[in-house]
Amino acid sequence: MELEERLHEVRDRIGAASVAAGRAPDAVVLVAVSKTFGAEAIRPAIAAGQRVFGENRVQEAQGKWPELRAETPGLELHLIGPLQSNKAADAVALFDVIETVDREKIARAIAAEMQRQGRRPRLYVQVNTGLEPQKAGIAPDDTAAFVDFCRNQLGLEIEGLMCIPPADENPGPHFALLSKLAGRAGLARLSMGMSGDYETAIAFGATSVRVGSAIFGAR
Repeated sequence: MELEERLHEVRDRIGAASVAAGRAPDAVVLVAVSKTFGAEAIRPAIAAGQRVFGENRVQEAQGKWPELRAETPGLELHLIGPLQSNKAADAVALFDVIETVDREKIARAIAAEMQRQGRRPRLYVQVNTGLEPQKAGIAPDDTAAFVDFCRNQLGLEIEGLMCIPPADENPGPHFALLSKLAGRAGLARLSMGMSGDYETAIAFGATSVRVGSAIFGAR
């Protein structure tokens, strides 16, 4: 199957899952995860109409996206991998959405860079719903206080929450928890669901899903 066919299949499944959940077929944004793929692999997805992409690493994204954006205006780029504070300036300069705000140091660095650069990328707080020690993200019980800190102390507008459930667990309870936490914090956006579970995420209220291998193939 060609990339364009895989992309259309994912879009169709997103639409069907949205309708099955009682939502509009276009209620969910597809973030095509292009990490580890070069510009030549991404261009066919752009040619097929995909406009929203996700990258894990700032440095890797810097190597391909300025050229791709020069070729096709209107692309939207999401940072979906962990952000180090020494990369905050580059991240604020390059990304339209940063989905991995997960600790006070990063939030402060982003706030300072937004002030300095006059750019305001949209922000999500990453929640470690499985409390996995090796994974980034704020603890669920700390989420509301951290969102309040970002808003009230730093003046950051937090758009939503993001999570990556443990690979070996049923993702449903994690998606349900993220949705509940977002409701408590007054947030309407939920970035959750990847290639193996995005239809489940949509059933639990995902507003964007991050799909890579189902579109681009195995890494």
